Amino acid sequence: MRVITLIIIHCSAVRPWQQSSVGDIDRSHRARGWKNGCGYHYVVRRDGTIETGRPVEMIGAHCQNRNRHSIGICYEGGLDIEGRPADTRTDAQKHALRSLLEELHAQFPKALIMGHNVFNPMKACPCFDAANEYRDLQGK
Repeated sequence: MRVITLIIIHCSAVRPWQQSSVGDIDRSHRARGWKNGCGYHYVVRRDGTIETGRPVEMIGAHCQNRNRHSIGICYEGGLDIEGRPADTRTDAQKHALRSLLEELHAQFPKALIMGHNVFNPMKACPCFDAANEYRDLQGK
């Protein structure tokens, strides 16, 4: 098993009427030349469904220079109707994301939960302060 020190939260940067399932992301990532497809380990859909992308045992492709020791979680959304970055998580997504993070925290209690923008300040992703929102689940 990989050593996991980070759980990195992302948004898929789509507007409210656009979808980004694991299948959609897989096709997009393959079109960009990523031979292993979807770079995230999990995708949280607007209805709260959690889809599995890459197995946790496999290195992700979601955060440059941080993939080897991290798990990538992406929620569907992140742009408002005008295409501006916004926290568009539904109540179902918030609940599902917290449940998933609680599970992962139990497995990897020392892992820090961070937003993608912490590692790439040029991005708004995930459009909320993940470290603060999940401070009760932060690694010790």
